[in-house]
Amino acid sequence: MKRRNFITLLGGAGAWPLVAGAQQASAVQKVGFLYPGPAAAAKTRIPPFLEGLRSAGFRVPQEIELVSQVADGDPARLSSLAAELIDRKVDVIAAISTGAVQIVRASTTTIPIVAHDLETDPVASGLVASLARPGGNITGYFFDFPDFRTKWLQLLQETIPRLTSVAALWDPATGPYQLRAIDEAAAVLKLNLRILEVRSTAELDRGVLSAAQSNADALMVLSSPVFGANAKAVADLTLRHRLPAVTLFPDFARAGGLMAYGPNLLDTYRQLGGMVGKVLRGTKPADLPVELPTKFELVINVKTAKALGLDVPTSILLRADEVIE
Repeated sequence: MKRRNFITLLGGAGAWPLVAGAQQASAVQKVGFLYPGPAAAAKTRIPPFLEGLRSAGFRVPQEIELVSQVADGDPARLSSLAAELIDRKVDVIAAISTGAVQIVRASTTTIPIVAHDLETDPVASGLVASLARPGGNITGYFFDFPDFRTKWLQLLQETIPRLTSVAALWDPATGPYQLRAIDEAAAVLKLNLRILEVRSTAELDRGVLSAAQSNADALMVLSSPVFGANAKAVADLTLRHRLPAVTLFPDFARAGGLMAYGPNLLDTYRQLGGMVGKVLRGTKPADLPVELPTKFELVINVKTAKALGLDVPTSILLRADEVIE
């Protein structure tokens, strides 16, 4: 992405318009991008999102004006930011996270919404009628969390043979879907599970400290923009408190956490941009099938394992897509 395609982040709302120069205004379509996390994290997610739009055949910025609203880690701001997007008469809204999707859904029934939600079952929650035919003004990119719940716990069990108790960081704003899934998995594997609520970046330190003080053998970091946008901070905290940890964000392991198994986050934004492009080309959200991740990465940080006094089994290392020595 060339630097000239970006305009400096302005004000608290975080609006980054990408406006065509010589192009007629009527030829430019407006894309809303509602992001709950830090502005710094949004800057890393927007370029692959725009790549997805280009893959759908759009010239950026000649044919696309990106209207980005960033809550900068304060979910209370999402309602006003969503209202600003609607006032700007955007043609489609890319809503990032469970909270953003729910707020935009409550704000409009006419503007197409393309969700990026790694924490919700879209059918069970009533967001869509079915994965193949969403049926309303919402479609998007979702993550099949229950399919991974047992895999994460099994990775921990293989690495920590005497594993009996696991703590889990959970952001209440993501809803109960993940909680039910890991509770069921922990019961099947006969593991004691303790849920620790973390609602913001400011609560991360307290959450990881509580896990350590509970004498948990390991930590699961569930999906949330709070955790995904602060992978390095979470990794540093788990090392400080000597907690073996697993999450779905590969960058967590690259930043010093023990292990991660999940979709490449930037690839998910490319896929999201492609879906938005299809809507702009005329496909109704009601007819555009929900998409799920197709590429997954198992990243193991052996250096961190050694620091924690753990030996990662060869069986895991052979399955890993990336091993950090």
